[in-house]
Amino acid sequence: MAVLFLYDAMNLGVQHVGLEVISQAGLIFALVLSAWMCVAYVCRRQSPWRFAIGIYAAAWGYVVLGVGLSPAPIVVMALMMYHLAGSKGWKAACVATTLATVWVVAAAQPLLVMGYIRIGEVGVLVMAGCLISVTGLLARARHERMRALEERTDQLKRERDTREAIAAAEERARIAREIHDIVSHSLGTMVVMADGAAQTVASSPEQAGHAMERVRDTGRDAMGEMRRMLDVLRDDSSASRTPQPGLGRLDRLVDETRQTGLRVDLHIEGEPVALPAGLDLAAFRIVQESLTNARKHGDPLLSVVTVTLSYAPTELSLRIVDDGSPAATGSAAEVPWTTGHGLVGMRERASAYGGSLEAGPGPGGGFEVRAFLPIGEER
Repeated sequence: MAVLFLYDAMNLGVQHVGLEVISQAGLIFALVLSAWMCVAYVCRRQSPWRFAIGIYAAAWGYVVLGVGLSPAPIVVMALMMYHLAGSKGWKAACVATTLATVWVVAAAQPLLVMGYIRIGEVGVLVMAGCLISVTGLLARARHERMRALEERTDQLKRERDTREAIAAAEERARIAREIHDIVSHSLGTMVVMADGAAQTVASSPEQAGHAMERVRDTGRDAMGEMRRMLDVLRDDSSASRTPQPGLGRLDRLVDETRQTGLRVDLHIEGEPVALPAGLDLAAFRIVQESLTNARKHGDPLLSVVTVTLSYAPTELSLRIVDDGSPAATGSAAEVPWTTGHGLVGMRERASAYGGSLEAGPGPGGGFEVRAFLPIGEER
């Protein structure tokens, strides 16, 4: 605005000194009007309509002085038209464009009479004003569209978080029911072994002692599962007495998957050890869910899924990776995993036993799931 004011002051000075169109008093008054328009535009956001009216009135002051089409009123009115169109909408744009057109025609009359400009140049100024208003309206439409997209994005994020929370709650409930079944089975086993020990304590104390040791070990495992069950929600209406699967059924699971036409390679590293029932179930479910997702969401070029179980003294690691094409490892291939409940459920299972789970595109293409489950005494 300062540069515009200086340029306008030079134009007014030429009209006063060189052309003698305005007097010295008129020059001072025009400079005041020019400064006012520049300041009003800078402060336009405080009250757009009031400052717009002030700028328009100052522009008519130029007409009264006989200055005509000076740079300051032309540029400031054009900028104000763009601002009103972008902030107030098409009605404000129409009003501002109409008033500016009237001013341009009136301000151009002295110059037309003296032959300094032609009627076509006035028409160009009017068309430029209309184009500026249309540009402001387009900018407003783009801004509203971007704001709508941002609101839609926020809404989708909230819906996604809600779905994930619901999926996590449902999975915790399912895990709790399965743990409940394991604990019920353990308690039933303890009762049977304790009853057998009570009957043989007189005739075979050593055998009864071994039975009570098994009761002790089974009770410890049951207490650990009970602690985990207290951390999740549970629906008592659907308890099942069916024994829960474990890694001992992994070969059967692999065979069933192969029957669907998908090749599965199973590798076991280290010395397999007996796992607590809950941890054994969690590991089995992670492998099962990974194979299911590979079959449902795998790339058309998917040919083999490799399942690797690695036993360490304090940790069991699971790695399930498919060989889908690298092109399928982008965002499009990740959508089913990131929006479904399978990945949420696997993470909940790993977290319930103090472990962790990582999932994402594999280094050589396809999709990879890695789970780490502690198998030490303290979990």
